[in-house]
Amino acid sequence: MTAAVTLYEFLEGTGAQVRAFDIGRRVGALGRELFLAFEQASAPYPRPMQHKAWFALVQLPAGVQTEPVIWFLRLGLDEQGLLVQAERDHLLNLLLESAHTQAQDTDPRAALSDNPYAFTPRDDRMALFHALLSVDLGLPPSRFYAHALDYFHGRSGWDQWGFVGYQGIADVACRATDEPLTTAIPQLPREPLVALCHCLESRPLGTALVQALQDRLRATLREPAPDVGLVAALLRGLSASSAQAQVATLIGEVLAKPVGGHIEILAAISGRAWEVLLQPALLDAFLRRLAGNEHGQTAFQHCVRDLLSLPNLAGPVRLALRSPDQSVAVREAFARMTDSGR
Repeated sequence: MTAAVTLYEFLEGTGAQVRAFDIGRRVGALGRELFLAFEQASAPYPRPMQHKAWFALVQLPAGVQTEPVIWFLRLGLDEQGLLVQAERDHLLNLLLESAHTQAQDTDPRAALSDNPYAFTPRDDRMALFHALLSVDLGLPPSRFYAHALDYFHGRSGWDQWGFVGYQGIADVACRATDEPLTTAIPQLPREPLVALCHCLESRPLGTALVQALQDRLRATLREPAPDVGLVAALLRGLSASSAQAQVATLIGEVLAKPVGGHIEILAAISGRAWEVLLQPALLDAFLRRLAGNEHGQTAFQHCVRDLLSLPNLAGPVRLALRSPDQSVAVREAFARMTDSGR
């Protein structure tokens, strides 16, 4: 094998179509050219998490009746978010050795047995991935879809959420752009609403659905003691919306309230709604609340390091942290972080 061969091209070399999906911050498709640029270390991984690229490669073998072969992989990134190519090359060598030693009728996924780069997504991420993949491939939803759809139409009673499987919720989230979700959101109990929001965080949302989530969020903020977990979930549900101006306004409102200092909400913003922090005023507001969060310096450092790992945010975050106009609390927290790293 030559160094120019990528993992993506290696899998294409089997004669199969290949598709790439991010399985980290969001679950969503990654275009072929983007993924090849990442593998060639000419572009950073777009959505790193924990300084790694977490992704799935899906092989679609020829033949209508053939099941896709799915590879869940994680590879290390350097300080610029570029692929650590030694890891990728090692993985390719392992796959080549496996291809040479195994019979042709062996399950290709056996090559990932005890492989240090393979991982199994959490159940909720797996459910969302399969829901998205079925839509992408034009396949029918899971057997849980019909019951979940009935629930979101209100036909089963809103209190009957315990009988709705997470896979069904994921299927509905990936297939419904408006109804029945828009009508259901004001009525949903906390648990199914949180699950729905965790699925919507990876989806583009229609205008009506965005409005329904905003209204529920503002209603929650008006409560005497807002539910922190629900606020965080609703922010996550809105995070991938194309209506970023509205999302930014909402996040500004949340950060201005007492509930905005909770680390669960701050982590939801930095981990899922990070794009809005490209706005300097919002970034400063976020950093000020982060510097005063209830979990202290450890949480501050974790969130800041996470933001610094994002290719499009690293520069703005460094500038904000080092600005002479930055608040004393933020500058002191950043100084402690810098000292601890020496």
